[in-house]
Amino acid sequence: MGDPMKNILFFTLFALAVLPQRSNAADAKVIEVKVKKFEFLPKDIHLKKGEPVILRFESLDRKHGFKVPSLGIEAVIKPGEKTEVKLMPDKVGSYEFHCHLFCGSGHEGMTGTIHVE
Repeated sequence: MGDPMKNILFFTLFALAVLPQRSNAADAKVIEVKVKKFEFLPKDIHLKKGEPVILRFESLDRKHGFKVPSLGIEAVIKPGEKTEVKLMPDKVGSYEFHCHLFCGSGHEGMTGTIHVE
């Protein structure tokens, strides 16, 4: 059976090693982003380095895209559905994003910036 104190120590260390990894998603800050023809609301998103974030997108009119080339992020946002993008910024800076699905004249102005501090 072994020493009960060693068993307790083992399970305590195991729990400390595993639980923080599982709690990251639960601890993530959720930022709601509304998307409509030619616009992201908010257009500027401020994040903190090393803090987990969920960007939760909702399209108010049609299918749109969300692309941050410098962070390797790409998502399709469909009307009637919530689209979530999970990230944990690991470097400070400003990162431009845009809609990568053509939505009509004015589409080229559908941009914004993620600011990581």
